[in-house]
Amino acid sequence: MSREQFRPADHPNEHFILTTVVGSYPKPKWLDRVRELHDDPEGDFDDGEWEEATDDAARIITHEHERAGLDAVVDGEMRRNEMVEFFADRIEGYEFNGPVKVWGHNYFDKPSVVNDVEYDDSWLVSEFEFTDGVADRPVKVPITGPYTLASWSFNEAYDDDRELALALADLVNEEIQKLVDAGARYIQIDEPALATTPDDHAIVGEALDRIVADLPEEVRIGLHVCYGDYSRIYPEILEFPIDEFDVELANGDYEQLDVFKEPEFDLDLALGVTDVHVGEVESVATIKANIQKGLEIVPPERLTVSPDCGVKLLPRDVAYGKMENMVTAAREVERELDAGEIEVGAAVADD
Repeated sequence: MSREQFRPADHPNEHFILTTVVGSYPKPKWLDRVRELHDDPEGDFDDGEWEEATDDAARIITHEHERAGLDAVVDGEMRRNEMVEFFADRIEGYEFNGPVKVWGHNYFDKPSVVNDVEYDDSWLVSEFEFTDGVADRPVKVPITGPYTLASWSFNEAYDDDRELALALADLVNEEIQKLVDAGARYIQIDEPALATTPDDHAIVGEALDRIVADLPEEVRIGLHVCYGDYSRIYPEILEFPIDEFDVELANGDYEQLDVFKEPEFDLDLALGVTDVHVGEVESVATIKANIQKGLEIVPPERLTVSPDCGVKLLPRDVAYGKMENMVTAAREVERELDAGEIEVGAAVADD
C-alpha cells in the first residue's frame, strides 16, 4: 500500500521517509491535576469539564507534533490512562477488581474477563474525529492489540488465551471499520505482549487476519512490538497481513538489526531512531546515523522513523526535542539521498 497519501504537499525532497510517533506523549501537568479533580467523588468537576480539558490537551499535543514537523501525528493519547485498562473499561465482559503488583513498587489495574467479550460502543472514533478535525497532517490511530488485551488480563471466561484473543480480534476489527468510515487511514496495532511470549506469534497472526478482514486497500496497518528478542518471531512475522512492522532498536544500540537481513525483510520498516529511556535529546547527527541503519534493511520509500516506543515518561521538552531533531535528521537524510551522497544497503525500488 502506497505511503504517498502521507507525503505533505510541500515536502521539500524527492525521497520521502515517513516520520511519526508510536503513540503516547507526556501529558501537560495540569491535565493530571484535572484528572484528580474529576476522579474525586467529593469534587464537582463533571464529565463535561473533563471532556473539555482532554480536548484542550489533545489539541495542544497534536499541534506540538505538527510544529515538530511530523508527517503523521497522534494526539499523544491524552484521553488514555493505560493501554489495557483504557480498552478493557470499554469492552463488555471485562471487570476490574483492584490493582496487582507487577514489579518493584509498580502496580497495574489488571482486569478480568468474566463473560464473553462484546462490542458495545465505539472506543476511539470520537477521539480520532476530534484529532483529525484540529490536525493539518494525517492522523495515526494506535490501538492495543487483542493478544495483549488477552495476555495482560485474567481469563475467567474462555478456554484459553487464544480463544479470548480471537474473540477480541473480532471486536478490534469492528472498531477499525468504524474508524475507517470516519476517515482513518493509518492504524497501528500495539502488541507488546508478543515480545514476552514470542512462541505465540501464530495466535497474533490469526488475530491479525481477523482484524484486517474487509478493510480497504488504502488503509495502512502497522504492528508495533517492543523490547523483545526479535529473532524468536522472525521471519514468521513476514506472514502477518500488515504493511509495516514497528521495532525498537535504538535502546539496544541496533544489536538486533541483522535479524532482519536474512531472509529478506519485505514489509515496510518502522524503525525506532531515538531511545525513549534516555532523558536527553540525541543530536541530529546521531539520529541520522540511526536512520541509515534502517536503510541497511529497506529502501527509503519503505522506511518510517519514530521514537523506539511511547515517550510519555520523558520530560515534555525532551520528548519534543527528540521529535524535532528526528524530523530534521530525516529531511537531511532525504536531501543526501537525492544528491546520491548516501549508499543504500537495500536496493531502491524502481518507480
